[in-house]
Amino acid sequence: MRRWFAVPVAATLLLSACVTINVYFPAAEAKEAAKEFVEKVINDAAPPAQTPGGGMALRAPVQPTRESHLAFDPLMLIGISPAYAQSQPDFNIQTPAIRAIQSRMEQRFDNDLRPHFDSGALGFGEDGLVVVRDAAAIALKDRVPVNTAVADENRDRKAVYREIAVANGHPEWEGQIRSVFAKQWVDSAKSGWWYQRGGAWKQK
Repeated sequence: MRRWFAVPVAATLLLSACVTINVYFPAAEAKEAAKEFVEKVINDAAPPAQTPGGGMALRAPVQPTRESHLAFDPLMLIGISPAYAQSQPDFNIQTPAIRAIQSRMEQRFDNDLRPHFDSGALGFGEDGLVVVRDAAAIALKDRVPVNTAVADENRDRKAVYREIAVANGHPEWEGQIRSVFAKQWVDSAKSGWWYQRGGAWKQK
């Protein structure tokens, strides 16, 4: 009797393991979200796009594809939903906590950090943080405020990478999200700004 009882238990554990394997990190969606976030922080403020009639341009809603309605997983027959569906394209960066951090970062970048990226004093680190690259390029009277702003910025960056992972239901994605953002800061950097690559500083 115990032998027959053990069979369904083992089968359930095996199916659970298979479902876990299907959970993947949506790299393309994360990159798109990182680009939206980063460019809002570091780009100069610009007025919203206008339509020919004078109104604001609106993004067309994304329509579900026919494939999304017809997708089927055999596990559904025994009541197990495919776990990969939880990781599909709606990569969330719009929680109140994330928006609050983004707003602080945007103001700090414009008010405190941008001039020092322009001068070459600051650069983007490989770990997705801001690094003081050349302290000598910062006026003596500005060094303490700049160091404080850099510390505050890096605290917010670490927090936002964590918050995005949590908002998407996968705290274990934090490291991957940080890597995606680290690359995006460089991709979105202005010409002349500095960044780290392979332990060396390079100028874009």
